[in-house]
Amino acid sequence: MKVEQRSIDFIPEGERYGKPGSLFFIWFGANMNITTIAAGVLPVVLGLNLFWSAMAIILGSLIGAIFMASHSAQGPKLGIPQMIQSRAQFGVIGAVLPLLFVMMIYLGFFVSNTLLAAQAVETVSPLGSNANIYLVGALCFVVALYGYRLIHKLQKWLSILSVAVFLVATILALLLPIAESQWTTSGFSLAKFLAAVSLAVTWQLSYAPYVADYSRYLPTKTSAPQVFWFSYAGTVIGGAWMMILGAILSVAIPDFANNVGLNLAGIFGGLAVLLFVFIVYGQVAINVFNLYGAFMSTVTVIEPFAKLRVTPMVRGGFMLVISVIATVLCTISQGDFIAFFLNFIFFMSYFLIPWTAINLIDFYCLRKGEYSIPDIFDLNGRYGRVNWIACITFVLAVLIEVPFMNTTLYVGPVATALDGIDLAWLVGLIFPAASYYLLMRKRENGVVQRSLV
Repeated sequence: MKVEQRSIDFIPEGERYGKPGSLFFIWFGANMNITTIAAGVLPVVLGLNLFWSAMAIILGSLIGAIFMASHSAQGPKLGIPQMIQSRAQFGVIGAVLPLLFVMMIYLGFFVSNTLLAAQAVETVSPLGSNANIYLVGALCFVVALYGYRLIHKLQKWLSILSVAVFLVATILALLLPIAESQWTTSGFSLAKFLAAVSLAVTWQLSYAPYVADYSRYLPTKTSAPQVFWFSYAGTVIGGAWMMILGAILSVAIPDFANNVGLNLAGIFGGLAVLLFVFIVYGQVAINVFNLYGAFMSTVTVIEPFAKLRVTPMVRGGFMLVISVIATVLCTISQGDFIAFFLNFIFFMSYFLIPWTAINLIDFYCLRKGEYSIPDIFDLNGRYGRVNWIACITFVLAVLIEVPFMNTTLYVGPVATALDGIDLAWLVGLIFPAASYYLLMRKRENGVVQRSLV
């Protein structure tokens, strides 16, 4: 199999292939890992019982996946990676602003996934903890280097294997002793429930910055609704299933969150060793998304200032540097994982949601999917160097979210007044969507009027 030749450039029609059904396997498989299971622990950590944790996970997944799948539907139409398409909203240089935050998210997830994998296999591996981290990082580098086609194949096999493995895991989990009160409607807390919904929404939105990267090779005439629904179904079913499984296991197994992979493997008894292999496979598969996305984002940031010809050698060099940086971060982040993970997901939402609101409003409401691809790569093109409307709206949205935030590190005054209810994600969705739409329409109307004079 050849190393992928394309990077952030447009995919010509002659190189397009595949069917939208493959996206179900991509996004179902993307959730079939212990990181998603660890995310399911968080609603329980917040104080919800299993019934309300499951309800929050399902509701949040259904909401968040709408935005995620809407980004996926952009891929065949535009034929370019997700984040470089942001140049049409933020400007060729202005797009660096959301990209910097997205790159932090990639690295954060790489660290989370690698730590969980290394932690899980530590008891059966002859290597030390750091060596396990290096091994996982090296595997991720090799798969990401080969790119799009290998990632699709890896995810298809992961999806098929996952159904069998996690179906058994779910049955075993449900057989564990769990108090009946965990499945009742008692003990409801609106603040905790909305926080858990926000976590599930953010989990689905975390795929948004690179979801179109895996649909951009589909033929241009591919049905947009099919792309949407295959992506939506895959990520909702896979994500909600794994998170609910994580919630069940966190209640049934004492200190489950201290080592998610080890405790998951433990319920399989004599087959635990095989499960460790599967866990590493799953973590490598999902980490490849983060490494591949970080590479795309890095090239997108550099490209306006230094025109790059991304050869396989250049591609390998970039990915190697990113892999080394991410792996080093892993070796210095081996602390209280769940506390880190909880704050990281909330942190993600505060930056991802304003970006996704601006991107989707621009694509579906303002430009109706019609973009000039050459201008997206041109500093002097129609999208300009910096679109100050988008950049200022994005920054203001993040600032306006601050009083509504409720995390273990900071609680805003509005969240305090609302008894801890975190509405930052809702504010971060509505404000930038409305502001960007109205200001861009006003600017466009002004341009039209001047042209008629």
